[in-house]
Amino acid sequence: MNFTIRHVEQDGFHLVNLIDENSGTSIGVLPGFGATLHEFLVRDRSGSLFNVIDNYRSAAELKKDITRTFKGPKLSPFPCRIPDGIYHFEGREYQFRHLFPDGTAIHGLLYDKPFTVTAENADGAAMVSMEYDYDNDDPGYPFQYHCLVRYELHPGNQLEVTTTVTNAGDTTIPIADGWHPYWRLGGRADDWRLQFHSEAIVDFDDRLVPTGGLTQYSLFAASRLLGDTVLDNCFVLKPELVSAACELYNPSTGLRISFFPDANYPYLQIYTPPTRDSIAVENLSGAPDCFNNKMGLHLLQPSHSQIFTVRYTVSID
Repeated sequence: MNFTIRHVEQDGFHLVNLIDENSGTSIGVLPGFGATLHEFLVRDRSGSLFNVIDNYRSAAELKKDITRTFKGPKLSPFPCRIPDGIYHFEGREYQFRHLFPDGTAIHGLLYDKPFTVTAENADGAAMVSMEYDYDNDDPGYPFQYHCLVRYELHPGNQLEVTTTVTNAGDTTIPIADGWHPYWRLGGRADDWRLQFHSEAIVDFDDRLVPTGGLTQYSLFAASRLLGDTVLDNCFVLKPELVSAACELYNPSTGLRISFFPDANYPYLQIYTPPTRDSIAVENLSGAPDCFNNKMGLHLLQPSHSQIFTVRYTVSID
């Protein structure tokens, strides 16, 4: 196998590219902006490279829109929404500094942070590791932890992304993890097919915050046309899946994306943006507002680590 790693400057970005020279498949990662997955280039039916990631066209666009659209970055130390940015932990109340226009704290604190590349390897696969040390940056999260992200490109258009979170402080910390990539398959999402294996949908209020209930959900248990379905919902995945937890497929282009989260990502958030040209499929360790409702929340002891892994496979028929 012939893999290479290249660092390039492009559109104001510093990109780390993981390349399978045999197939042309290439992964582009932005360490400087939340360890964001920026490119996943595969050869389409015509032999041209097609990016299945809906990304920002430039660093200027990212800086302008990241806090509105959150395309691609690491979600840590919590995913999705916390109403009013307030939670309670070990008898104390905390509130995050920055709130989304709807009044919730959203998508954590690392989505625009500069990660540092710490390791690279291109022997049999292409791998890059990057890390960020969070040190009491926000009054809503006065803790210390280390976040290590490893991207690995394997043969067959397979990308494995592993996050290791380590408590670097001397007290227990609440932690959850997730990703926020927007996926594109060509054309409009209305014409794509979607399938995912969920036990239930998480009941939301009008602020997209869980109410505490779960409702059985099987609309996409079998692959079906998305059509005009609008989703901004969280689902509980069935445990111990042997097949993909989720699949997106565009019959007209033949592009298919399969999602294989490990057991530490038991929640799946799906969002259909108004543009209808991409879909955000988000693997999450905890449900929205897990700092309060405890749904999937990890309590990490000092010096202890938690590992979260998801694998993406892109195929073309």
